[in-house]
Amino acid sequence: MSVVPAEVLPGGARAVPETAPGAAELGPAARLWPSLVAVYRAQLSRARVARIPLLFVATFQSVGITVMMRGVVDSGSEAQSVVAGSSVLVVAYVALNLLSQYFGQLRASGGLDHYATLPVPPAAVVLGAAAAYASFTVPGTLVTAVFGCVLFGLPLGNLWILVAVIPLAGAALSGLGAACGLLAPRPELATLLGQLGMSAALLLGVLPADRMPEIVRLARDLLPSTYGVEAYARTFGAHPDWAVVLADLGVCAGVGVVSLAVAARAYRRAAVR
Repeated sequence: MSVVPAEVLPGGARAVPETAPGAAELGPAARLWPSLVAVYRAQLSRARVARIPLLFVATFQSVGITVMMRGVVDSGSEAQSVVAGSSVLVVAYVALNLLSQYFGQLRASGGLDHYATLPVPPAAVVLGAAAAYASFTVPGTLVTAVFGCVLFGLPLGNLWILVAVIPLAGAALSGLGAACGLLAPRPELATLLGQLGMSAALLLGVLPADRMPEIVRLARDLLPSTYGVEAYARTFGAHPDWAVVLADLGVCAGVGVVSLAVAARAYRRAAVR
């Protein structure tokens, strides 16, 4: 029996080429801004179910502290600190407490694996979640600010400064909260760190600085939300020093960039483990 190569037969199967065609090119990497918007919308719709309880708890807590301090503080610069600190406390409650718990539970349950499979930058995941949670603080912050101004007889003319205070202070505190949740080895520890951070924002941000010991004032200067409180409190004066207000907001912005960068790096390390 003779063996005839298949390629010489009529209609025979063609030889498979030894070299395979080049690998298909991958699509372009997802850009930061579209990815951020997509994550923000997803997180916003996810947290929408808990929006009313969240707003109620954060707002009720801050309004209650304002009423309590009314029996201690009469007016003047101390009243300005109380109103400004209570307003920013709504942001601290969500950014430090809830966001650290969310990322801590997400890491412990393996939820980061879902985001790791998506073609989105790590910064978009952290920024999108932080922005979604911070969005729920806007109504509570405004309600607390208006209530506090009416309660202490403070002017409402510069209430617009909260448009800058809320996102900048929220960015600084959200970065810290996300970093705590992503770096903590256990979700319980992430919850503890968030609670400690919120307690620090409460004690150091709401209480008037003039009544604090010097060492506590130094600790107060290390808390990024303090500069948001100071920026808002300075606007109650008859002639606010806007240069100092912008400097305080600049500190919040700088801390926000650094803390969110640290949180994005922590997310990248936690997602690849």
